[in-house]
Amino acid sequence: MRSGYYGAMHRIGRLVLSAALTLQAAPLVANDSTAERAAGGLVLRQSDAIDMLSEDLYVSTELIRVDYVFRNQSDVDVTTLVAFPMPDRDLEQDRYGDVAYPSGFETLVDGAPVDLEVEIRAFLGETEHTALLRELGVPLASEHGAWEIGRALDALPRDARDRLIEAGLAETTEYDAGEGLERHLEPLWTVRETWFWEQTFPAGEDVRIRHAYAPGAGGGFNAMLADADFRESEFGRQMIADYCIDANVMAGIERLHREAGEGDATPIILDRAFTYILTTGGNWRSPIGEFRLVVDKGAPENIVSFCGEGVRRISPTEFEVRHTDWRPDRDLKVIVFSPIPGY
Repeated sequence: MRSGYYGAMHRIGRLVLSAALTLQAAPLVANDSTAERAAGGLVLRQSDAIDMLSEDLYVSTELIRVDYVFRNQSDVDVTTLVAFPMPDRDLEQDRYGDVAYPSGFETLVDGAPVDLEVEIRAFLGETEHTALLRELGVPLASEHGAWEIGRALDALPRDARDRLIEAGLAETTEYDAGEGLERHLEPLWTVRETWFWEQTFPAGEDVRIRHAYAPGAGGGFNAMLADADFRESEFGRQMIADYCIDANVMAGIERLHREAGEGDATPIILDRAFTYILTTGGNWRSPIGEFRLVVDKGAPENIVSFCGEGVRRISPTEFEVRHTDWRPDRDLKVIVFSPIPGY
């Protein structure tokens, strides 16, 4: 059963976030929109020793917080790397629009903070070019994105720039930054960043892990779903299906649009969306024992829509889903619509 839920908001530009916390045995974008990249939870690649006894997941546009209880069901301690791969970051895409990425990660194991290490690699398609970029002294990634990396490329000697262009890792562009037409080198590779730590699961004991971060919800200002032509478009139909937007949600969006445009006001409705990777929960030894999801729409006047079974309202802004012995078969996509006052 698919259900949509609401309480009051409208469209900006869309998102999808994607990354999954991985336990390993060894070492669209418009000018008025922000795209998202999805993140998710801890993954163990078909573990035959460790169960996820419970998962308590809270999601909102500002915060994702998940509490796990794991148990090593074997009679020996299991030590493994726990890794959180970030969503791929396409530096070429970063040049053309805002992309919202997960940030502010915090991890606690049995209440104690964990220091994470990071591995950064560079790819073009499925071919890795990390070694070449390091050889040339090029930063693989930057917190300021493609712009700052491009400035580093411009500073390279001619032969190094030519090697990058020949490898397809960079291209020359021309633009006027206020001082006349200039030629610059722009990065084209994709950054794959993985945060990880080593974790021991003692035999027969429970381990409690909390992971929290800002989801990087993307969105935009628009009224697209209030438009019948958009709803019938391929993008509109996909959006409705992804977030299980039902008749009640649609009516709420249209109402918001009408109210926002009363008098001389310009209808301004913000939508923010994010994706949480739930299907990684199917990789543990057995189904998730007890699963609880709380979706918080942020304010009573907001509208929220997502796909779920047995959803019940538990507060003016929160909706709850519970499952027992559950293997998720789809990821969680949430969209929140909000009126913007003062326009």
